[in-house]
Amino acid sequence: MVSISSLHARQILDSRGIPTVEVECTLSDGAFASAAVPSGASTGTHEALELRDGDKKNYGGKSVEKAVSHVDGPIANALRSQSVSDQRTIDQILLDLDGTPNKSKLGANAILAVSMAVARVRAVSEKQPLWRSLAIQYGVDIKGPLLLPVPLMNVLNGGMHADSGLSFQEFMIVPVGYSSFKEALQAGAEVFYALKNMLKQFQYVTSVGDEGGFAPQVADADHACSILMRAIELSGHKGKVRLAFDCAASEFYKNGKYQVDGKMLTGPKLIDYYGALVEHFPIVSIEDSHSEDDWDGFGLMQERFGSKIQLVGDDLFVTNTKRIAQGVERRVANAVLIKLNQIGTVSETVDAMQMCQKAGWNAIVSHRSGETSDTFIADLAVGLQSGQIKTGSLSRTERLCKYNQLLRIEEMLGKQARYESPFGK
Repeated sequence: MVSISSLHARQILDSRGIPTVEVECTLSDGAFASAAVPSGASTGTHEALELRDGDKKNYGGKSVEKAVSHVDGPIANALRSQSVSDQRTIDQILLDLDGTPNKSKLGANAILAVSMAVARVRAVSEKQPLWRSLAIQYGVDIKGPLLLPVPLMNVLNGGMHADSGLSFQEFMIVPVGYSSFKEALQAGAEVFYALKNMLKQFQYVTSVGDEGGFAPQVADADHACSILMRAIELSGHKGKVRLAFDCAASEFYKNGKYQVDGKMLTGPKLIDYYGALVEHFPIVSIEDSHSEDDWDGFGLMQERFGSKIQLVGDDLFVTNTKRIAQGVERRVANAVLIKLNQIGTVSETVDAMQMCQKAGWNAIVSHRSGETSDTFIADLAVGLQSGQIKTGSLSRTERLCKYNQLLRIEEMLGKQARYESPFGK
């Protein structure tokens, strides 16, 4: 029986210079691996708790030494000599040890870093890639061709991710008209180059936001979409690349109304605003169209657009199976954004993904705005056959490392790899 010999945590910095947790795990057979967790900028109030120290003299209160000590102390003691053959057993031990509904005792950042590290070190011990190990652990059929995820690439940043003045947090390009992930990634990069040249030509600033997208001072969503459509055309990919939004509407919801691009809109008027954009641009996906507790708004959005485009809940569902089950029953979306650190263990994340898939909903694996060089989500997207991934723009290494990992996986799979858009070509 291969078991855990040691766990060790440390505080490292994420892509925004904010502390986060990294965990190293060594097994009895000598296998070794590490994992690092991300953190979000716009976080849902229903997410699992990211434990921070709160000492203003230490990283402005954002240090994570308590979470680190929880890994090195009670978590390491509980898992030492524990078999790693079953991920669900490991994760249940972590959940029982914490004992709170939102992981506030030990911290979701401590728990998740351990969960990910164990999943990765098991793959090392088994001498197989992480995506395959995850697929086997969670009963995914990997005998036939395997789906590489369609990337939703955040190339224009607004909201909490940049100081551009745009209300929507992310304007994404979605490469759909391609036969491989490699081709799709190239298309995305070429649109990104064209976009940068365009912005320079019109004397916009080409600095980038948290997720690597540009953050020009653009008037509104309509203008941003027009810029993207022109960049797609100039890059030679017209008709093969679509658009998507992450509105993060909780961030511009105030006193029962939505303040969007200088306008104060009621819920129904906001839906009309989205409708005008959907009518004029090839938009295939809208995420967090309404505030995280505006279930009625999401329901009306689904009623109007659910048969036409993908409607994604992120802050609404926070990768939580209870909230997803409620969403399926109330028909408030048709897709869920999947973020490991919203729920706090690998197994709970997979449960959320498989609940979506069983309901006929899409599950989109996602990064966070504060990222690391960890590529776990790339393997998760392939191993669980999610079909879509959000991991930022075509700049900043903490974003590109996930894309590069997907290139490696596709190359490894060879003819067994499949790239297929859920939005058609």
